[in-house]
Amino acid sequence: MAHEGFAGWGNDLYTGRRSYRIVGHRRIWYAIAGALVLISGVLLITPGLNPGIEFRGGSEFTVSGVAKPDQDLAVATVKKVSPNESPRVSNVGSDGLRIQTNRLDNTQVEALKTDLATAFGVSVDSISTSYIGPSWGADVSRKAITGIVVFLAFVTLVMTVYFRNWRMAVAALIALFHDLIITVGVYAGVGWEVTPATVIGFLTILGYSIYDTVVVFDKVRENTADTLEQSRYTYAEKANLAVNQTLVRSINTSIVALLPVAAILFVGTFILKAGTLRDISLALFVGMAIGTFSSIFLATPLEVSLREREPAIKAHTAKVLAARAAAGVADVPVEVHAAPLRAGEHRGQAAQPKRRGR
Repeated sequence: MAHEGFAGWGNDLYTGRRSYRIVGHRRIWYAIAGALVLISGVLLITPGLNPGIEFRGGSEFTVSGVAKPDQDLAVATVKKVSPNESPRVSNVGSDGLRIQTNRLDNTQVEALKTDLATAFGVSVDSISTSYIGPSWGADVSRKAITGIVVFLAFVTLVMTVYFRNWRMAVAALIALFHDLIITVGVYAGVGWEVTPATVIGFLTILGYSIYDTVVVFDKVRENTADTLEQSRYTYAEKANLAVNQTLVRSINTSIVALLPVAAILFVGTFILKAGTLRDISLALFVGMAIGTFSSIFLATPLEVSLREREPAIKAHTAKVLAARAAAGVADVPVEVHAAPLRAGEHRGQAAQPKRRGR
């Protein structure tokens, strides 16, 4: 019954028997998105991001052949050598530990190797050390930023060419910045270190978000192709129908994607305590959740706001509203409803809107 209820709800959204005024309430979504971005901006200032060793440089120790990889013991051992140190410790397989610290001098490195060997009952030869200089970290940071900028520029170009409409590209780009800023803000608030795995997660969620947005925009383009050729519905109402028709698909896709990511996040954080899994899964989880919100409640409303500035769309909207006022239905909240599928039709065809009165 629950399945039938959800399936029926989805069918009603697609055919237009049921409709939510998502575009009509866009000021609410703008306010929510603006508040989230503002909070994320504050978190990026204070406490700010916590760059990992790959970006800030430092010393790294890898202990192999450990019978019991105790992360707390590793932290305590590091603090004996450098009391002010706050090391990052993660598991490497089932019998190894990776310990990252700020830059230590040669004396501290040798002392820490000896203490780690004693604490974990392994030989000094089982402990490898490496030093990552600040210049290498700066190069990684530059390449990470370059990758994101190139991705955003490529997305803007492709969407403009595909939809033949720069407004959709701008709306999608704003939604992507919204997703990225909030995801990075969460990282700053949680205090986890930003590593190359985190950057990979950022790029991945941008790809996920743009994919979801393109699917919605494709339906918007289909529904609004004949907007100026009819006088019953505004551009905003036809775009709202497209969002409703893709709502179930967006929900299903998000749930299917978030469940395994949530499992990886839980396992990586609480069971394996693996830094790489934790870093990338947090970025994916937050980014996918925010990306679903932006593709439904932000991208299309933004595109509608931009399109309504066009003289032709503005004149058409005024004409439709004037006709309703003359008919005495100006005070009735108008929703777009598509007629039920007729014989020979299928869900891939554009639904024809039908108006519902009192």
